[in-house]
Formats: sequence, structure tokens, C-alpha cells
Amino acid sequence: MTIQPEIAFGKSFDVVIVGGGSAGAVLANRLSADGSRDVLLLEAGRAYAPGAYPDVLANANRVGGDRAHDWGYRTQDHIGLGHDVTALRGKVLGGSSAVNAAVAMRARRADFARWSACGVEGWSFDEVLPVYKALENTPTGDDAWHGRTGPFPIRQRTMEEITPSMQAFVLAAEAAGLPRVSDFNGAEQHGVSPYPLNVVDGRRINTGMAYLSEEVRRRPNLTIVGEAEVDSVAFEGGRVCGVRLISGETISAGQVFLSAGAFGSPAILMRSGIGPAAHLKALDIPVVVNAAVGERLKEHPFYYNVYALKRHARAMDPVAGAMIWTQSSEARLGELDLHISGTHIFDPAQSPTGGAIVLACAVTLPNSIGTVRLASRDPRAMPIIHYNFFNDPSDLRRMLEAVRLSRQIGRTAPFSDTVEFEMTPGREVQDDDALRQAVIASVDGYAHPTSTVPMGGADDPTAVVDAQGAVRGVQGLHVVDASIMPDIPSVATNVTTIMLAEMISRRLLETDA
Repeated sequence: MTIQPEIAFGKSFDVVIVGGGSAGAVLANRLSADGSRDVLLLEAGRAYAPGAYPDVLANANRVGGDRAHDWGYRTQDHIGLGHDVTALRGKVLGGSSAVNAAVAMRARRADFARWSACGVEGWSFDEVLPVYKALENTPTGDDAWHGRTGPFPIRQRTMEEITPSMQAFVLAAEAAGLPRVSDFNGAEQHGVSPYPLNVVDGRRINTGMAYLSEEVRRRPNLTIVGEAEVDSVAFEGGRVCGVRLISGETISAGQVFLSAGAFGSPAILMRSGIGPAAHLKALDIPVVVNAAVGERLKEHPFYYNVYALKRHARAMDPVAGAMIWTQSSEARLGELDLHISGTHIFDPAQSPTGGAIVLACAVTLPNSIGTVRLASRDPRAMPIIHYNFFNDPSDLRRMLEAVRLSRQIGRTAPFSDTVEFEMTPGREVQDDDALRQAVIASVDGYAHPTSTVPMGGADDPTAVVDAQGAVRGVQGLHVVDASIMPDIPSVATNVTTIMLAEMISRRLLETDA
């Protein structure tokens, strides 16, 4: 049930979950399935009923939400890049799954091999595949790779469903030598294809809808509180005893799960005294645990190669379409480290022809490492975020490879037959130096931040949590969201974040049984 914040005050809960996004909604569903466990889900944004999300969130053609449903984060990368980067994060029940492009693609076997190399056990691809399958319901694809009855709907977009220019993008990529992929969530990912989405009949199905259905919300032992922002976690003798809201109230808890995302979870931890000791002392925050919180931030750098469409091919609905997933010349064995994602997420008024297509290029296995820090002890202050894009020179080299491939496809029929001209970087940008400058000047983020509270082995000084998300050095506190990924996956993070919460829920319930 969804209630007002004041009803939760003065009551003790077995479990308090902070953040109702891609992970927190999963935890709330799974941990409240046992009626003997009182569960409270605190969401800083609005807690809409499953069928009451406004069009700006429910309409899959509207990506990025609006100011009312966004945290308003920006990085402080102007010194290195010449500009700051918008760090879009959903502030609503469903979190960023309510505002994203609804790409529903799994991380790859090689991604989980990198997690294992970080000393994390129990997260191999063979171990997570059954959980990926169990969370989804999808009517297509091979049974060996897909689930039919899970709570999260995933639908493979077909060539017939995408726009004429998007179809031409796929065919031109094939003409350029890339193989057609039948199912990005199947056996093979290298190549080009329309991609799967958590979209049904044009509606983006976020985790607040899929996992917190009306039936789930009617559970008497599940309480959902919207517009309740958490300041910090409270401790007694090294054990969690509750959470403090920014309004000053404290809610008692036996266990606390932080699912506030790659920026929110580390910020709450640091305000609670768990983080780099020198940073906390500088802000007069008493140190509970000296931990490397916020020191391994990863994000995919993103560059927009934009084309004005000819008037006969300027259809832009649906906005999501197709993708190239391939490897750079510097990729390691088994890795796919580049994306070129075709979308119409662009204001048609900005195109002189009234239509445009974006071939968005990304380095999906970046080496550059960013940071998250507190600006002050004030919980309302935006954290200091540095993506540090291109600090590692290989990331820029590989991005330029992706843009060159994108532009090659832009000159290849049948895609070239749908294009009036290239808008960005533009025909005048031809030599390597000019392209490099154009990319640096306009690089954006893919909205896939991870690894600010990373999992790792007991001997890893940069790991903050264990393989189940339990925070080292205290009792009763877990972090479960994209922040605990040991390294960034080579694809959109949403489905892997859901899988991660499903996996940890299973293991916790097995332990309690």
C-alpha cells in the first residue's frame, strides 16, 4: 500500500528499502512475499499507482522524463572536457527505468568474466542466466535463452516496427560488413539488429509497474512511501538501527537496503560515515567505516552523429530502433566495446527537414574512472560527480573509431538514400584533429553510471560490499543497485540491475529459510 510519510514514523520495520527504482522495486516485491516480514519502501520521488503514470513517463517515445521526475544532477567535468555533462537519473517510483529508452539487453558473458576477475564469486554468466530468464516474460526467441512467465515484459522490436530510416540503417550496416543479429539476448551479440525493449503497446513498463503491481501493493506487510528522501543511515554499536529522513524524522529498521542508485547510494553512505576517511573528516562527518566509496565510478561516453532526413523518410515514430554492437581495434578477446545506437530521440524542430535520426556512438567498456564526492553534509546539496571521460586515451581513440564507422554507414546505401545531410559533426569536420575536437566538445553520458560502491573480494581495498551487497564493517546494511557492479557492463544497465536485485533477493531468502 502507498501511504503518507508521517504514517511510518514511530513504527519499526524489519526491512527498510531506500529507493524504489530498478533494484528497489524488485527488493520490495521479493522481500515482502513472506508475510511475516514488515517491509517499508521509501521513494524520494512520487509514488504513482501502476496505471497512473503520466504520459511523460509511460509513453515510450518520450525519453528522459522532465524536471519534476529528475534529480537534476550535472557533473563537474568542465575543466577536462570544456563542459559539464547532464547526469540524468529518474526521481520517481520506478527510478530511471521510468525515464530511460527502455533498452532491455543483458550484459554478456565477458562482462561477468570481468566481475569474476575482480574477486567476486557467484556472478558468472552461467549463474546469472537462469535469473535473467526468470525475470522476463517474452513471447519470442529460443527457450534456451528466454523466460515466458516473469514479471518484466521484454519485446523484441522487428524490422517492420521501426521507421524507414532505421530499417535503412540496419541494411547499410550489413552492407558495411556487419552481420545481422537475430537476438541480442541470445547466443550472439556481435552485429546489427533492432533491439529488445521493455515496451508493450507503446508503453514503457518500469519496475514500479512490473514489480509493484496493484496486487503486490495490497500486501499488508508492504508499505510504500513516496516523496520521502533519506539523509543517512543510523547505527547502534556497529549495527543498523534505522534511517533518518532529510525532514529530520528517524524510522527504525532491523535491516536497511540502499537502492538509491550510483549517485544516491554512495552519497547516503558518506553522510552516514561510511566512505573515504579524509573526505569525511574534511566535512566534519564522524567516520564509521573508512571505505573507498565513490572512487570507481564508470559511465559510457556517448556522442551523437545526427542526420537530417529527407522529407519522404522523416518518420520518427517509434523513437527507439536498432543498434550495432561491435568491437574496436583495441578490444580484448571476447569483448564488444562499441555501440552505435540508432534512435529518433531528437527534437524534429531542430532539423531543417522536420525529421532526424541519431546514430549515437558509445564506448561501452571505458577505462576512464570517475568519482562521486559530497559537496557538503547538506543532504539537499548535489554530489560532486566527475565522469573524467577520456582521461584514459584509449577511450577517445575507440570513440573516434565508432564515429568513423557511424559516418561510413551514413554514406552507405540504403541509409544514405534517406539522408539529406549530416548535422553533427557536419560535413566541414573531416580531418582527425577536427573530429577529435568535435567529439570532446559534445560528449555526453549514456545514463549508465555504475561501480561507486563496488562488490569485491575480502582482500580488495577498493571493494565496499561483498558479493551479496552487504557493506563491510557494519551489520544489517546492504547496497543493491548498479553502484555495486564491480565494473560497467558493455550495454545498457537496466536489465542487469534488475537481475542483480533478483539474484541477491534469492540468496537472502535462501539464507533466511
